[in-house]
Amino acid sequence: MADNEAGVAEQGTEQEQEFQYAIKIEDIGPAAKKVTVEIPQDRIAAKLDEQYKELRQQAAIPGFRIGHAPRKLIEKRFADDVKEQVAGTLVRESYQQAVGKNNLQVIGEPEFDNADIIKLPTDGPLNYSFQVEVQPDIKLPDFANLKVNKPKITITEVNVDQAMQNLREQQGTLVPVEDRPIESGDYVVADVHLKSEGNVIAHQHDAQLVARPGRIAGLQVDDLDAQLAGAKSGDTRTITVKAPDTHPNEQLRGKDIQVEVAVKDIKKLELAEITPEFLADLGFDNEQELRLALREQMDEKIASDVQQAMREQVSRYLLENTQIELPTKMSDRQADRVVSRRAIDLMMRGIPRDQVEANVERLRAGAQEEAGRELKLFFILQKIATDQGVDVSEGELNGRVAFLAAQRERRPEKLKQEMQKDGSLSNLYVQMREQKAVDKILEQAKVEEVEMTRQEGEAAAAPAASEQSAENQG
Repeated sequence: MADNEAGVAEQGTEQEQEFQYAIKIEDIGPAAKKVTVEIPQDRIAAKLDEQYKELRQQAAIPGFRIGHAPRKLIEKRFADDVKEQVAGTLVRESYQQAVGKNNLQVIGEPEFDNADIIKLPTDGPLNYSFQVEVQPDIKLPDFANLKVNKPKITITEVNVDQAMQNLREQQGTLVPVEDRPIESGDYVVADVHLKSEGNVIAHQHDAQLVARPGRIAGLQVDDLDAQLAGAKSGDTRTITVKAPDTHPNEQLRGKDIQVEVAVKDIKKLELAEITPEFLADLGFDNEQELRLALREQMDEKIASDVQQAMREQVSRYLLENTQIELPTKMSDRQADRVVSRRAIDLMMRGIPRDQVEANVERLRAGAQEEAGRELKLFFILQKIATDQGVDVSEGELNGRVAFLAAQRERRPEKLKQEMQKDGSLSNLYVQMREQKAVDKILEQAKVEEVEMTRQEGEAAAAPAASEQSAENQG
């Protein structure tokens, strides 16, 4: 008997799974569909009956033993709740079938037409419709035609000398300057006020500046050293800078901004001397060991940069040779994804957190404009990853999180929890999967090694050892 009951239950489950709803799908624009669903009256009646039977077995009604209350009393008391629950169940069930049976790769959340009035009718079928954006149809280009240049950079002793100089700066000591005005390379404490059309729009007290080309309050000043040269403590210099078209404040874009720098303190940097004590503090026995370590560090960074340069060539090829009709709506979520990816890139390059946040704010201003290109590349790489069977394992993801945690001096498990909460962990997974997809295409490309000039090589190699010291504007 038990076996027969199990068989009946299994058969009933199969019948439930095999129920087919009437579904109509229409194209309403690029990568957008309108789906109309009809839930027949007999399906509604069957689900209501099923729900009332289940409720009767569990409901505690005064005056009746559990499971023995009259059906009509159950219906009278719980009708509204049961109808609402059944409507939700049928809509979810039919929505999943509409998406699954028609292989709709939905992006984001569906938009239901008149969602607030989707209720069970008194008589007849329940009809509802929704709109979704879906992954567009993509025809990938022929990768046999893809040619990629691989930069060849040779590290010289000049590059190592520059890395040593940067290290000495990082380990140097700031000494107060009292007997002269500002010179190039000095470190300056100043109150900074930004003005537009005579009005103060931003200010920062005790800002830390360096008298060399750099940024002040998000504005690039290429001749900052010349502008501050000769100023003494108590002096004020006014620098006029044109705000970039990507400035976070739209009202300031393209306008002349007056940057007032009121000098309060001047210090000069005395480079650390290469002494036995200096080397011992860094964990080296002699200068040659240190130079070798710096060279190895540059080798690793250059290898990473070369790989990234090759990936960018693949991305350009894919964008230029793939036709896609993108969804017409560029949602905030897609724009936020652009910002999140850029933030992860900056963290992977070792940029300090406060500088990452500053860069993210600048990127946010242009994120909507970049979303189209990013979204197109996202669709292309997702298709490649699917076609090529590319995925990211849990171990690979944890390894990348651990790397980020080490850079930020955090516990990996704590950082992972935070990234899960704010959604950046899923973005990291997507980014890693895309990188692996590009690397898969690189395996099929014709790669040609290209020699770089000495100037190009030195420009590429030197920053590799000193990215953190190159971004030291307050």
